[in-house]
Amino acid sequence: MIIDCHGHFTTAPRTLHDWRARQLAAVNEPANQPKASELKISDDEIRAAIGGGQLKMQQERGGDLTIFSPIAGQMAHHLGNQQTSYVWSEVANDLIYRVCELFPNHFAPVCQLPQSPGQSPENCIPELRRCVEQLGFVGCNLSPDPSGGYWKDPPLTDRWWYPLYEELVRLDVPAMVHVSSSCNPCFHGTGAHYINGDTTAFMQFLLSDLFKDFPKLRFIIPHGGGAVPYHWGRYRGIALDQKREIETLLNNVYFDTCVYHQQGVEFLTNVIPIENILFGSEMIGAVRGRDPDTGEYFDDTKKYVDACSRLSAQDRNKIFEANARRVYPRLDARLKKLGK
Repeated sequence: MIIDCHGHFTTAPRTLHDWRARQLAAVNEPANQPKASELKISDDEIRAAIGGGQLKMQQERGGDLTIFSPIAGQMAHHLGNQQTSYVWSEVANDLIYRVCELFPNHFAPVCQLPQSPGQSPENCIPELRRCVEQLGFVGCNLSPDPSGGYWKDPPLTDRWWYPLYEELVRLDVPAMVHVSSSCNPCFHGTGAHYINGDTTAFMQFLLSDLFKDFPKLRFIIPHGGGAVPYHWGRYRGIALDQKREIETLLNNVYFDTCVYHQQGVEFLTNVIPIENILFGSEMIGAVRGRDPDTGEYFDDTKKYVDACSRLSAQDRNKIFEANARRVYPRLDARLKKLGK
């Protein structure tokens, strides 16, 4: 089975974006805020958006199931306020639930959290509980920077985040560390801000005792781990200088294969233990075009994994399926109910 751990509903109907625009336009006018019930998207619209997009490409590229979440770049926690974010998260998550109910054999839901700059992560717990316990979500996306590129909140290792981590452990769901859009002109969203977020989160973990406090907490760092695998010696050296061992993070931190060239995926699988790599494509996402040198889509990352000659059949099984089922136990239970 081929499980893609990293997909977003980037083909959502225009109606969703129009509703969000109305919400943001009325941030300071509570009476004019659109209600969630005013968003009208039919099942047929969802089928068209998915069937002509993610599902079509999933099947063309040999995939079976995508762990699916709202559009990362449009979580936009920095816009509006805590209430704005809460309602927006409910709306976005409910739409993901509908996708996964319509296509249960092809998509499993992951939620965004109603984060807001300067607001306690504890505020996210009710929506996390609703999604996991009531709607059957298997994980969440957690932004290390709700400010949109200005990094105003404490690092992920600060006790400020601990109430949320306690809930993640209680629910037994992992979090993908995923920033949203950048409002800082210094950082391009997908080309810089995303990679900065991945690298920064790992560095915060490296210099902390977070996993001593939460030995069962699990994070997936997307986009191949940002700079981390490619500068492993630097991070390992920093750890040793601090009397730490980088290897201890590998009980809690995982990386996906959203690296859009063969050499990058080869390097990732050479440096990071196979047990810590999950297949991911972020399709349809940051890069949508084809490589003119090969004629292949940049985000067809399965082909890169398939072409890694050093990987055994067992290695590929871990990357494509076994690791995801282990890191996302609620996904494993969901698949077993479907007879998979």
